[in-house]
Amino acid sequence: MEYEEFIDTLKQYADLGTEEAERAARATLETLGERLSTSEGRGVLQRLPARAKPWIQPERDPEPFDVDEFLRRVAEREEVDVEVAARHAREVFWVLGEVVEPEAVADMAACLPEDFDSLIVEAQRRGIQLMPAEEFLARVANRAGLDAAGAHRATEAVLETLAERVAGGQAENLIRELAVPLHEPLKRGTVEGIRSAARTSLDDFLGRVAERQGVSREEGRRHAQAVFTTLREAITEKGFLDVMLGLPEEYRALLTAP
Repeated sequence: MEYEEFIDTLKQYADLGTEEAERAARATLETLGERLSTSEGRGVLQRLPARAKPWIQPERDPEPFDVDEFLRRVAEREEVDVEVAARHAREVFWVLGEVVEPEAVADMAACLPEDFDSLIVEAQRRGIQLMPAEEFLARVANRAGLDAAGAHRATEAVLETLAERVAGGQAENLIRELAVPLHEPLKRGTVEGIRSAARTSLDDFLGRVAERQGVSREEGRRHAQAVFTTLREAITEKGFLDVMLGLPEEYRALLTAP
């Protein structure tokens, strides 16, 4: 694929202008070059248009950063927010799937941690449609009767408390299935993790959620119901089932509409 065709494909798929498409492609590929070693990136490099190859040339040892840092660097290079950068990066990976053989994509995937799956699947044509963080928060706000700031606080409190109480792998799976702006509370909860879901009652869970927001226990319950119901809509059925299987049966009460 020639350079112009590469950029035109990205323009059409992502509905971008020429300059915007070039910035997105360059930012994504330059950051990918920082994450891969020369040998790991060889399969991708071989099929890129000549004008795009310098963007992905690794100039030093690969840096072992996670997908959130990857998207932060893409956003910085593009001079856009992380949510926009995440969308553009997925679109660039989709175009890579048009250029690069499946074997090379598989080799690249094997060199990246699992939290890059939301990007890799685009190149593998198994696309996961992530619910935008703004939509997630809007649904929480509508269900719980909160304004935007309140929905943000409630969502962070519930996700952080949830990550404390499920196994680390389950929290990591949630990170892969949720939009980037929702990752931070899950990461905090994983670090602080109590790792005792089976011994943590729903009452204790709701008390912690309420404490984090500085609201009553009744309000904390309503907020948790709103977040859990929205979470069920935002991620895959398997992903949500894995979360619920890691919690006591009484947590199913949170799936009752607030």
